[in-house]
Amino acid sequence: QVQLVESGGALVQSGGSLRLSCVASGFTLENHAIGWFRQVPGKEREGIICISSTSYSNKIYVYENAIEGRFTISRDNAKNTVYLQMNNLRPEDTAAYYCARRVRCSRYEDFYEYWGQGTQVTVSS
Repeated sequence: QVQLVESGGALVQSGGSLRLSCVASGFTLENHAIGWFRQVPGKEREGIICISSTSYSNKIYVYENAIEGRFTISRDNAKNTVYLQMNNLRPEDTAAYYCARRVRCSRYEDFYEYWGQGTQVTVSS
């Protein structure tokens, strides 16, 4: 019954903003690390940012230099939801974006237990 569902992906012009949502069900999201990954067809899925559990002080880890200063991860415990706020989007941000659950944050896919279905972000030039 554990489930993660992403939403918010869209077609947006370069320089625009989007907010992606990752809604959890079947577990209390704040007790886990939640990472965001993105994947372009034909390329490996890469971890870009992660927020740790409450017990690990909600620390934020940025794994991709290209998003530094543009993407923000946050958690709304009342809604059991993690958000990815994406500003100043670039065409190279075009990808399918996934959220996933892990005990502790990591940039690698290993031991992320549950994954959402993904949401597509397309940034036009």
